[in-house]
Amino acid sequence: MKRVLSIGQCGFDHGQISALLRREFGAETVAAHTLQEAEHLLQGEPPALILVNRKLDIDGGDGMEIIGRLLKEEKSREIPVMLVSNYPQYQAEAGSLGAQPGFGKSELGTPATLDKLRPYLA
Repeated sequence: MKRVLSIGQCGFDHGQISALLRREFGAETVAAHTLQEAEHLLQGEPPALILVNRKLDIDGGDGMEIIGRLLKEEKSREIPVMLVSNYPQYQAEAGSLGAQPGFGKSELGTPATLDKLRPYLA
């Protein structure tokens, strides 16, 4: 079973994302609310994909900062990272940091989003 690390989602959004990934790809989704929690979870078996919310639910922290840090750290830089945001300008910014093309919560379950996820989870 492939595993996805989801950082900064609220409980409802984490549930929606988890349900989609389980239903479509049989993937397990593990939540982290902070970069420190994510780093702790990355000590074990690396996930197939990391999803980062643009604004962290728990404290409003910057998801771009987390993406930048993850893609610089040796233990996580080879893991594909996607931004979860509906805003194209933030998707472009995440791409400039090295993230894969992500998706917004309003696009969950669409064929375009499933096509973005498929290379990492199918």
